Amino acid sequence: MKKLGYLFLKARTMHLVLLMLIFNVVNSQTNALNMSSVDSTSYKKMQNSKHKAISHFNDSKYGMFIHWGLYAIPGGVWKNQRMEDLKGPKVAEWIQLAAQIPRNEYSELAKQFNPTNFDATAIAKLIKSAGMKYLVITAKHHDGFALYDSEVSKYNIVDATPYKTDVIDALYEACKSEGIDFGLYYSHNIDWFDGNDCGYSELISSGLPLNEKAQRKFGVNTWDPSPNTFSDYLYKKAFPQVIELLTKYADMTTLWYDMPHYLTPKQSYEFYKLAYDYQPQLLINSRVGNSLGDFDIPGDNKIPENPLNISKPWQTVGTTNNSWGFKSYDNDWKSPNELLFWLIEIVSKGGNYMLNIGPDSMGDVPEESFKNLIALGNWLKINGEGIYNTKRWEITHEGPTQIFMKGTNHREKNKGKPLEFTTKDFWFTINSNHLFATALVYPQENESIIIESLSKLSGYKVKSVNQLGSINSLQWKQTKTGLKISGVKRTASGLGYTLKIDID
Repeated sequence: MKKLGYLFLKARTMHLVLLMLIFNVVNSQTNALNMSSVDSTSYKKMQNSKHKAISHFNDSKYGMFIHWGLYAIPGGVWKNQRMEDLKGPKVAEWIQLAAQIPRNEYSELAKQFNPTNFDATAIAKLIKSAGMKYLVITAKHHDGFALYDSEVSKYNIVDATPYKTDVIDALYEACKSEGIDFGLYYSHNIDWFDGNDCGYSELISSGLPLNEKAQRKFGVNTWDPSPNTFSDYLYKKAFPQVIELLTKYADMTTLWYDMPHYLTPKQSYEFYKLAYDYQPQLLINSRVGNSLGDFDIPGDNKIPENPLNISKPWQTVGTTNNSWGFKSYDNDWKSPNELLFWLIEIVSKGGNYMLNIGPDSMGDVPEESFKNLIALGNWLKINGEGIYNTKRWEITHEGPTQIFMKGTNHREKNKGKPLEFTTKDFWFTINSNHLFATALVYPQENESIIIESLSKLSGYKVKSVNQLGSINSLQWKQTKTGLKISGVKRTASGLGYTLKIDID
């Protein structure tokens, strides 16, 4: 058995070397290509071939994001200084940049990383119980550390830590067992360990325009850049590691790139095409850079006010508190009610919601995060028909409450301010002729509700009205002021309710 294992590893290594050689030849050929011609031909052909995958993505609606790595050990505190006392973003996975930690000093954290409480099966079961349909986890974040057994870089969880277990492998198998779609995050542009200055100098010398974040060197390792060039990083680490992941996990649904501010159009195209060549139905997010990608990301913890301005399918990514990586002192958890608001606000506008958890350094999911996800999952068991496989209706929301979510900092500044809704607030989705109206506040006993968007003057004829998860008959009538309904009852989840309305 040991000999067979050795032969397998040797064959796998030779295969990877061959792939890298082929890739370098292809790269030398594409260097001469004009990006505009590539963009208008090959790229559009690749993107247009993914209709089935896009449809599946749109139907899934709700998934889990996991940010996890060495940064879980400091948990947002370095040498008695919190993120708020340091420079840069205040989210815990940015601790290396925030505290300007030298590469060799930060990499010493790997010797402490031994998350013996991590349980891939338990996390897959949590995803399922939470009502989520897919997972995306950080295979490598900005610090350059990989959570899988990489042959390209020994800076990984198997070779550099006492844990010596490939957690990506474990989660992949657990998700397959539970019927959860699997995807990976890969920080392709920023790598504080091996990525030199993230390509800033090379981008400057190219003469290409710099976006706002590139102009202010957002995310660049200026304190201790690696001695290699950025091009060396791309062709000796980033592209080969992406090949590894695409080869090891052959049926992924998503490859989630991040922070492309210093990539040229050609480099973004290469990252996109590489994924297509190995897995043609794999969806790539817009953070591959330079306006490429199969679906858009409006922003972190951001709900677009006018999603019609987004031309692609889209996904909002959000945190369960205010940090992506584990932050030991951030207890500002989104309540089940707030999570439900985010979900229905996003889905009613035609988007997907990917909600993050940040396990601690031992691999445990924070208890509040766990409980709140389960609470929302219990609601989805009753009301999921109004979420999954639905589309945006002509009206997304009616009612007096207007709440805008403009990003992580915006939510954090409103810490402690409760979200308040009324019995007049409804969010709409549609599937075929069935319209779903979700409310966050139950009416009082014997109180009627009115959905103004379905008045006699709306042009819609209501044929039936039912409450999901309830066997009680509802009394309803279309009037000039709206669809008047009585008989709504509180369901077991204790959160809001959803009406299924047959319209013509």
